[in-house]
Amino acid sequence: MKDIIKGLRTFKSRYFCSNQELFEELSHGQHPKVLFITCSDSRIDPNLLTQTQPGELFVIRNAGNIVPPYGATNGGEGASIEYAIHALGIEHLVICGHSHCGAIKGLLKLSSLEEEMPLVHNWLQHAEATRRLMKESYGDLEGEDLLDMAIAENVLTQIENLKTYPVIRAKLHQGKLKIYAWIYDIDTGEVVSYDAERRAYVPPHTQLHPSELDPELSAPVACEIPGLAPASAPANATITVSASTPVAQATPHGASSTPSNGDAQRHYAFSWSSPEQADRIYRGSANKR
Repeated sequence: MKDIIKGLRTFKSRYFCSNQELFEELSHGQHPKVLFITCSDSRIDPNLLTQTQPGELFVIRNAGNIVPPYGATNGGEGASIEYAIHALGIEHLVICGHSHCGAIKGLLKLSSLEEEMPLVHNWLQHAEATRRLMKESYGDLEGEDLLDMAIAENVLTQIENLKTYPVIRAKLHQGKLKIYAWIYDIDTGEVVSYDAERRAYVPPHTQLHPSELDPELSAPVACEIPGLAPASAPANATITVSASTPVAQATPHGASSTPSNGDAQRHYAFSWSSPEQADRIYRGSANKR
């Protein structure tokens, strides 16, 4: 706790004192731009990941970034979602999963948790649709491949759960809400967003309206990783992916491209997925239905 208390002093003396106007404004109310639902995992920091200031994100966190279907529980998730959308008028919702997720590991061996962690066991049952999907549709996978696929599928499952909420359904029907499914790769720092029309996970900026794009968003992002060549993610990924079109891959060491339907198309690939498995993840559960 000593380091935590030291951090409080540093926050007050440096950050707070340097941003007093911001905190004075926040003291009069909040106007967040995005509802951000993610895992409680200590390796995930929504504000750090998105480089946002206090007051910009309304955050819901729990084990496995799970959204119980409407009426399934009286927990805080439903109340927080309702408040964020109805009272705060938020029009953008991100649900963000991540690599190496312990909650999803537990989901894949759910029966073994009941005795030692009964509350965790009960909570993960809200992701039963993901567990059942993995059991019945991905019997050929095991180990890390199975976990990675479950992480990707679980994000899509939670979007389906979100749509059971009356406040969500109403805003979607009115065209006043957009929902984004993200996966954050802890190993590489990459984030991809699921595009239902393209049936692919794509760079988030490719889903922006053309009026929102600028040169900075199109520039490659590179950093040096110890023991590896400088990593560079392609800024412009695939525009269109059909159910019969293989998804090209980019290695974690840099970008590569392969021709598809006569055009060279480039994609993000997580370091934790094989080319074959990445293809299944990027296509998403829509390819299984």
